[in-house]
Amino acid sequence: MYRNGVSHLTANDDFAGVSKIVQWMSFVPDRRNNPVPISPSVDSWDRDVIYTPPLLKEGYDVRWMIAGKEDEAGFQPGLFDKDSFVETLGGWARTVVVGRARLGGIPMGVIAVETRAVENITPADPANPDSIEQLTNEAGGVWYPNSAFKTAQAINDFNHGEQLPLMILANWRGFSGGQRDMYNEVLKYGSFIVDALVKFEQPVFIYIPPFGELRGGSWVVVDPTINPTAMEMYADVEARGGVLEPEGIIGIKYRKDKQLETMARLDPLYASLKKQMAKEGLSKEETDAIKKQMTEREQQLLPVYAQISLQYADLHDRAGRMKAKGVIREVLEWREARRFFYWRVRRRLNEEYILRRITSVASHAGVHNKVDTSASPTTVEARKRHLHLLEAWCGIANFDTSDREVSVWYEENRKLVHDKIDALKNEAITAEMRELVRAGTTSKDATANVAWRGVRDMLRVMPVEEREKVLEYLKHV
Repeated sequence: MYRNGVSHLTANDDFAGVSKIVQWMSFVPDRRNNPVPISPSVDSWDRDVIYTPPLLKEGYDVRWMIAGKEDEAGFQPGLFDKDSFVETLGGWARTVVVGRARLGGIPMGVIAVETRAVENITPADPANPDSIEQLTNEAGGVWYPNSAFKTAQAINDFNHGEQLPLMILANWRGFSGGQRDMYNEVLKYGSFIVDALVKFEQPVFIYIPPFGELRGGSWVVVDPTINPTAMEMYADVEARGGVLEPEGIIGIKYRKDKQLETMARLDPLYASLKKQMAKEGLSKEETDAIKKQMTEREQQLLPVYAQISLQYADLHDRAGRMKAKGVIREVLEWREARRFFYWRVRRRLNEEYILRRITSVASHAGVHNKVDTSASPTTVEARKRHLHLLEAWCGIANFDTSDREVSVWYEENRKLVHDKIDALKNEAITAEMRELVRAGTTSKDATANVAWRGVRDMLRVMPVEEREKVLEYLKHV
């Protein structure tokens, strides 16, 4: 059951099984909608990420990026706390790595990409004597039907069951498009990822790691526009992103004929030969000689032009260009990523808890409150208004980027925030009562107002002392 994704973990005996259950529960809030359990960590948030993936496109264990690597030179820390990463579903769909880890003590769900090729073994069917064991190779950095389903299942686990923030180390080149994979419904399982992210209610951080790529359909299914209130995308300075790789875009947008046009415009010798070729009255010998010279010149320059065009296309895939186009929130350096994400996650968790309370207060205003009717918890506009409210409360400069200062302010001013939200609730209730009375006014006779009838009925069932206080309060109008 561990090889087909039914079981998340395995254990040798009952004690080990109970230990793993307790360890798993340590990542999960004690009650639904409660804050995540932040544990003291001996691994400081204020440190560099030492382990770095290799520059060349060679395979490496992505778990080293998550948890660090131990080698003859010592331990090279990764992005998350040392010894905190617990992998689940490890025996199934091994081109994707999922699990839970801590970032400065903050529990998070983690999804990463295996960069090495893995072997997938399909056992023989005992009920069919003609069947045999099948061994298939799955390339790293590619979503297959099983790994896409595993990704979607992990996202749903983190969201519905555990309510954990999610970190996705995105290094996919796309979906496998082979005939067998299409027959095995790779696109359907890819759509499951989109469905899971649309419904995700916790903060989601998508980070393209150093020397990583996000291409093709894989970008589509993790694009932050799927769920802009929860998802944020970042890219390392050495990362690449785009639908097509440079070779692919050059093959479409800058083929050989366009390269020859550029050559005729920039290279004096080739331009001269082309002018000679255009002259009328040339003999066959002269034409052949010019064609030969042009061919030789093309063979000399085309490799150079191809390399330059590839470099030019590659510039459009870099993090700076992604930031300029607005498809990522920020460009990060891998060495500093732990510091950045620690405060960003900490701020988002505090912020989301406050925003949920503000949204709850706004929703209690009812349909008659014209001020808060559009403040739906599912709209980006409502979230922006609530964030502007928080910005006004704290008064911190550069509110959008000052994650550490804002997070500390949230934590140090919990009572102030609580009081302000209570004041919002009181204002919402007052406005709702006012709108109910106005809506119930059908004539100039107050005694005929159905809303006042409701007030009268309410006063009748109140204790005498409270009713007297209310009547005395109403006399001061």
